[in-house]
Amino acid sequence: MELAIATFENCIKLYESFLHFERNLSLKSIQAYRSDLHGMLAWYRAQALTTITTENLHAYLEQLSSKCHLKDTTIKRKYISIKAFFNFLVHKHKLPASPLTEFGKKFKQSKRIPKVLSVVEVEKLLNAPQEQMKRLHTSFRKWICIRNSAIIELLYVIGIRIGELVSIDLANMDLTERTIVILGKGRKERILYISSSEVVDKIQLWLQVRPQLHPQTNALFINKYGERLSIYSIEDIYTQYRDLSNISQNSTPHFLRHSFATHLLNNGADLRAVQEILGHSSVSTTQIYTEVSVERKKEVLNRFNPRNSLKL
Repeated sequence: MELAIATFENCIKLYESFLHFERNLSLKSIQAYRSDLHGMLAWYRAQALTTITTENLHAYLEQLSSKCHLKDTTIKRKYISIKAFFNFLVHKHKLPASPLTEFGKKFKQSKRIPKVLSVVEVEKLLNAPQEQMKRLHTSFRKWICIRNSAIIELLYVIGIRIGELVSIDLANMDLTERTIVILGKGRKERILYISSSEVVDKIQLWLQVRPQLHPQTNALFINKYGERLSIYSIEDIYTQYRDLSNISQNSTPHFLRHSFATHLLNNGADLRAVQEILGHSSVSTTQIYTEVSVERKKEVLNRFNPRNSLKL
């Protein structure tokens, strides 16, 4: 099998259209596919290769594994992206067969425990906007602080991703029923319930001042220009209150999602229920949080460890 590099480059654009219009993937997912394929294209150009063959494609995939700076998950994702691309070319009759048909690759994936905030750290973080509010004097800064408080609270109270947060529209919310429709990965919708009255009150307060920013969109959270907030804005907001509350300097907004799941399990929540709330397609993804559920381990060991009852 051979495929000219120029043809490969043109096929990438065709594939992006397929992902957008036929697969209905999000812009972020399409950008990930594009990045993986252009990374492969850059390697071929660096090697001065003009055609893609089964042999040199296998060589590219093998050298990915030798790059110690790449995470196991990154290498696996790149392989899956490239394999899906060539399957697409076969489906569109651009190639007679995929060059990866006979390429069996098993990926070793290190098991990483999710990084979480303690309950005390979460309390400090959630309280930071309230402390900041005491020092603010202009109406505009107070409106922004009210918005930021609602953002931090919502990230923790239902454990959503920041991409899911910025995608929330006003029509997705029903504060009377305390429900929000979340558009998750793969454009799968799930309905979540806001169990905290305080969080509902903070969202309602934000909705009261939101018109002051002259909304140009129906997004729940908007910036000072009235446009939908970006995920980068959420990261900046989190960093601001992380530093104000003096919690772990390595933490990111995603720590709140990990913390939410871990704290649910610590409080006795059912694993399957946590899976549905987080929007995981497999319960095995959710099981990783049992590794950091210290309170459950304490309970089991305090109650059942045989060493506790030995009289020496």
